[in-house]
Amino acid sequence: MHKDDLSLARLKPFEAAARYESFTRAADELGLTQTAISRQIGQLEEELGVRLFERRNRAVFLTEEGKRLGQVVGEALRAIRTEVAAIRGTGDPDTIVLRCQLCEAFYWLMPRLSGFHAAHPEIQLQLVSALEPLTEAREPFDVALQTTGRAAGAARLVFTASDEIFPVCAPALLKDVSLPLTPQEVSTLPLLSHRVVPQDWFDWPDWFEAVGVPRPAHKKVIYFDSYPLVLQAAVAGQGVALGWKRTVDGLIDEGKLRSICDVALKRPSEISVYRGTKQSRHSAVDQLIAWLRAELT
Repeated sequence: MHKDDLSLARLKPFEAAARYESFTRAADELGLTQTAISRQIGQLEEELGVRLFERRNRAVFLTEEGKRLGQVVGEALRAIRTEVAAIRGTGDPDTIVLRCQLCEAFYWLMPRLSGFHAAHPEIQLQLVSALEPLTEAREPFDVALQTTGRAAGAARLVFTASDEIFPVCAPALLKDVSLPLTPQEVSTLPLLSHRVVPQDWFDWPDWFEAVGVPRPAHKKVIYFDSYPLVLQAAVAGQGVALGWKRTVDGLIDEGKLRSICDVALKRPSEISVYRGTKQSRHSAVDQLIAWLRAELT
């Protein structure tokens, strides 16, 4: 084999592992064993002379070289699949797929989406909401929006946007209390927490640490496995939730929630927008990205 040649058979296992950042899930998708995936990627790394994944605590994470190669290989394989679908007369290449976290899709995106359709009536858009990070996406997408820091695999980062995080609750919960409260006073209230495994979501311990308040050790905390449930529990008066400004502004305007603290944590890169590898019309995808950038600015 020429030194510049690569075994193409190893690229498909690599692309799946890069997309999921998981050898196990790649093995499940391709009908192979995890050992076979690991061996193929190890041989690819040996051919390239670089590490594509870091192995830590029985988990794998893409290196910078792995992300770059994953993006190129993913786009190439998607282009092949798209062309095959076109030849066969299957698929829907004119539909742009926007994958969005469920809470942002429901509370932030939906009230604005009519503006996109009015500005671009020629673009057919499919919105896919999800609780899982991009590495667990089962179907290809053109554009994705999710919280910065969640696993994104080989998806290509386009831009980030800011947000603010502050405590919120139903107005009736603290109707006889003088507001705003200090972070120390917030720590004495019942707290609504979004806990997932792995904990890739900003939560109360992170907020108290960021504002310089010792983490309350004895407080009543109610745990939920999805952030939409946290917000609904807050609206129902069950406790205090952390509110992301872009997500809770509408609920505050409707009088269902209110901001209760004198501290708002500013996060300059809280939201990430990614470009996927579905290979839809580039001009339409560019227009969607430009619209998202304008709305998030």
